[in-house]
Amino acid sequence: MRHLLGLYGVSADDIRAILDEANRFLSALQQSPPQTFNTLSGKTIALCFFENSTRTRISFDLAARRLGASTVNFTALTSSLQKGETLLDTIANLEAMNLDAFVIRHSDSGAAHVVAKRSKLPVINAGDGAHEHPTQALLDMLTLRNTFGSLSGLRVLIMGDILHSRVARSNIFGLRTMGAHVSLCAPPTLLPANIDEFGVTLYTNLERAVQSCDAAIVLRLQLERETAGFIPSLREYTRFFSLTEEVLSKRDKKLFVLHPGPMNREVEISSAVADSRQSLILEQVTSGVAVRMAVLQTLLAN
Repeated sequence: MRHLLGLYGVSADDIRAILDEANRFLSALQQSPPQTFNTLSGKTIALCFFENSTRTRISFDLAARRLGASTVNFTALTSSLQKGETLLDTIANLEAMNLDAFVIRHSDSGAAHVVAKRSKLPVINAGDGAHEHPTQALLDMLTLRNTFGSLSGLRVLIMGDILHSRVARSNIFGLRTMGAHVSLCAPPTLLPANIDEFGVTLYTNLERAVQSCDAAIVLRLQLERETAGFIPSLREYTRFFSLTEEVLSKRDKKLFVLHPGPMNREVEISSAVADSRQSLILEQVTSGVAVRMAVLQTLLAN
């Protein structure tokens, strides 16, 4: 594996190897003080974020430092992009400074693939448009595997704005590769046109959807989509597609809940559910550093 651009087409063996490595790092990070490594000592990783980020950027920064590498933070708003420089010229100039890898987040789908074709360095996709976000899906899978013991046969519901979600796509590809059963729940207007090709079960009724799953991944409603006419109103979306205590009270069993963040509290998820004992949201954040350590180790250690 030279790059990590998405989980589409990545084998179960490769995913399992990353998750196993991440679990070893997770155990080391949970020590007091957290154990550090020097396997990437002398390496410099460029964190090129053309979109805003909190969890992904900071966890990649921490992951690199825990492995002994240094990081260079690139921010589009303070770069020569504002003067008309192209993405590929920016990458070429950064590569000429003797870096060792790129972590790229970009608003355009396929941006990471374009960079990978032109760069001699490993490229990690930290989210590109509505395409994929592979490390988010890997940390979701690690969290689920550590909670349930296995992904094979696990029933996972992904709910919310599927149409615009790169997290949803990576999770569908990765979870199905690992033998999980994936279902989706969303308004028809927030589903991709080719959703029948994804090999998932579809629901438009949330109360029915939560009855047939072991865990639910709640996606952020991208509020800017409301003005584009994808939903009638925010109030109506919240009424029918928000994961609340009332919805969960109709289940006989506990439902574990995940959310990639940032959350719109009281929109796609209630605070009562987000902060409950069945929430794995903070476990996801902890898993994120370990997973990104495993990805960097896999691509750069050799």
